[in-house]
Amino acid sequence: MHYTGDDLFAGVSFLVREKDRIGLVGKNGAGKTTLLKLIAGLELPHKGDVVVPDGITIGYLPQEMSLSSQVGVLDEALKAFDEIRAMHDRVDAITALIHERTDYESSGYNRLISELSHLNERLALMEAYSLEGQAEQVLLGLGFEHQDMERPLRTFSNGWQMRVELAKILLKRPSLVLLDEPTNHLDIESIQWLESYLKGYYGAVLLVSHDRAFLDVVTNRTIEISGGKIFDYKASYSYYVEMRQQRIETQTAAYENQQREIRDIERFIERFRYKASKARQVQSRVKMLEKMEEIGIEEMENARMRLRFPPAPHSGKITFEVKGLHKHYGDLVVLDQLDLTLSRGEKVAFVGRNGEGKTTLARIMAGVLPFERGELKPGHLVKIGYYAQNQHEMLDGNKTVFETLDDVAVGPIRTQIKNILGAFLFSGDAIDKKVKVLSGGEKARLSLAKLLLSPVNFLILDEPTNHLDMASKDILKSALLQFEGTVVVVSHDRDFLMGLTEKVFEFRKPRIKEYLGDVYDYLEARNIENLDALNVKKAEKSFEKP
Repeated sequence: MHYTGDDLFAGVSFLVREKDRIGLVGKNGAGKTTLLKLIAGLELPHKGDVVVPDGITIGYLPQEMSLSSQVGVLDEALKAFDEIRAMHDRVDAITALIHERTDYESSGYNRLISELSHLNERLALMEAYSLEGQAEQVLLGLGFEHQDMERPLRTFSNGWQMRVELAKILLKRPSLVLLDEPTNHLDIESIQWLESYLKGYYGAVLLVSHDRAFLDVVTNRTIEISGGKIFDYKASYSYYVEMRQQRIETQTAAYENQQREIRDIERFIERFRYKASKARQVQSRVKMLEKMEEIGIEEMENARMRLRFPPAPHSGKITFEVKGLHKHYGDLVVLDQLDLTLSRGEKVAFVGRNGEGKTTLARIMAGVLPFERGELKPGHLVKIGYYAQNQHEMLDGNKTVFETLDDVAVGPIRTQIKNILGAFLFSGDAIDKKVKVLSGGEKARLSLAKLLLSPVNFLILDEPTNHLDMASKDILKSALLQFEGTVVVVSHDRDFLMGLTEKVFEFRKPRIKEYLGDVYDYLEARNIENLDALNVKKAEKSFEKP
């Protein structure tokens, strides 16, 4: 497959088996999404074939979709069963035909009996007689509530509508599920449910994700795209990283040995080129060089984003106070009588299911969303830097990369714009690119670069890792760990949050609950709480009178 003359893939071959759980990895632009589209039949390769055997079905969830459903959540999910409903109609039609016919020995009658038997077997396999229950179970797993089932889907955000698209794919039970960054639209609870579902899925799964924890739980095979080739590992992501490093070291050692051998041969040829007595040996070595297949070292991605936040200006001991905060949208109360205090230098995570108020509180604290009641008190000399969840969408697509920063930079920092852009991998002609042609990862990096234009001591980051590759996420995490100011980060990425924060606030509207530690301490505490609640319920049941 190639674009603008350069090969995205060249001579790539691999097989997806029935129960495979494959993570597709590679740097931004390596061709991961293109490969999914080729397998899904949405694009055709310029050379070679994508072979899908008869009877194999494929479900594909892209990163983003333009959605415009006019029905409720449950009714939209039930569209996954259109094929099953068609099968039911065919069963009814065949049954009626069989009752009418009396030619029991004819081939036509036997064909009808055979088709009816086959359809009934398929319907039984797909558990076709509890469709509504199946749909509701998957929707609940993906974070919807019982009261959401009849609500018009168009009243939900695009992220929630994407969850319904994911539900439809899972309900269709295709032979192969293709998922492109499925966790971007999910919260921690929904991700954990999806992990469990995919681990037990009857078919094959091939997915692209920058969520290390998700890949490690779900996958048992990793296919890396690098330099137009693929490298296939029978391992989950973390083991793949170790095995890849070993491969690079082996390649490097073999390359260095070969280079030494080439230098020795060339020296011999040069030394004895004009000696008649050595002519045969010289010719032999010349042929040896011609036949030698040069060992190549796999091209490593050396360009890395460089991120270090400016020193945090001095501020008071208290960074931010929230007292008695109330926020509602129509009849929906999102935050009620909320109290929160953040001290200087604290790093905290906002977690919880989507729609519980995390982004709402982040936006209120950043001063971009009004509220009905309560009090906000920023601390003495506090300067806020805010990265919105849709930050990359707020960029002006018609401006260039350079103009995006130049238009908002003031003072001496303007002389450093090219250096800042270079640190975020925008150099040369790239700074003159229009924002609208940038990839999601490039827009995310440009948005982060804007945060460096003025020193702040309170960072509010709402889903900053969406669209960032793993290397960039590690660099952002390292920069936040070194940042001496206060940090609030809204995220569902467990690997990113691990070790980053010392406090977790779980949102369950209209209240929040505080947990000490990082995200894994929070998850462990939540599991213990859930187990205790379950034991209390069991104890209460055992004391009920018959």
